[in-house]
Amino acid sequence: MTASLAVPSPCAKQPRAEGHVRLSSKLRDATSVIDGLHQRGSLKLLFPRSRGTHLDAVLLNTAGGVTGGDRYDVALRAGSGTHISATTQAAERAYRAQPGEIGDVRTRVTIDGGARLDWVPQETILFDGSALNRRFTADLTSDGQLLLVEPVVFGRHAMGETLTAGQIRDRIDIRRDGELVFADRTAMTGAMAALLARPGVAAGAGAMATVIYVAADAGRFLDTLRAGMPATGGVSLVRKGVLFARLLAPDSFTLRRHLIPLIETLSITSLPRTWTI
Repeated sequence: MTASLAVPSPCAKQPRAEGHVRLSSKLRDATSVIDGLHQRGSLKLLFPRSRGTHLDAVLLNTAGGVTGGDRYDVALRAGSGTHISATTQAAERAYRAQPGEIGDVRTRVTIDGGARLDWVPQETILFDGSALNRRFTADLTSDGQLLLVEPVVFGRHAMGETLTAGQIRDRIDIRRDGELVFADRTAMTGAMAALLARPGVAAGAGAMATVIYVAADAGRFLDTLRAGMPATGGVSLVRKGVLFARLLAPDSFTLRRHLIPLIETLSITSLPRTWTI
């Protein structure tokens, strides 16, 4: 009698990661603290020692990255008068996906009256063959504030990586008092390195960052940001109280060199510690 082990097909679907986190904040003695917290799967929130009256939250993906079929969901709510600063422990990595599978990442933030939320994750690094679908939605009141930063790196320049295939779809929707005040769509499919090389797309850049600041006083930062903007970046006040900037760079190191001063200008706290480790 003999026994044999079945060998799965290289294209067979493998178990995928899922992660869900929910965080809300409240005021206690003029300091922002945790109101509600739920976390499940491979997403965790860490809370470093406070650097002030705001609540620091660091997102950790214990799966080590995102690949096709993964599902991640993040929901943050800044309660009235509070301030949440949320970042990631390290750069996120989007790895090669199996044919027909896409990693899905959704982030939803709610900002109540007089509250502020800073969403400042470190870079998302795309590897060759990755497939990523991301959606960010925000709802805030007219006196709420949102700082949104999303850096993306198209392969690690120092490692000589080139994206010959892949897919990324990014969707951002921001509503203020229920009115849509900002919407942005980015979609790239196929040989991304060739697409990025086009003069009308990125002229060969290998890294990109989107920065959005929504606040009643957003317009006062326009001249300062324009003065410090590199030739491969631009910033506009797209409507009253909504500031939008986009930067291109050859690699992540150069991108950070221009991005960090921009974040520091728009922040009311110091840069998250994980950005400096």
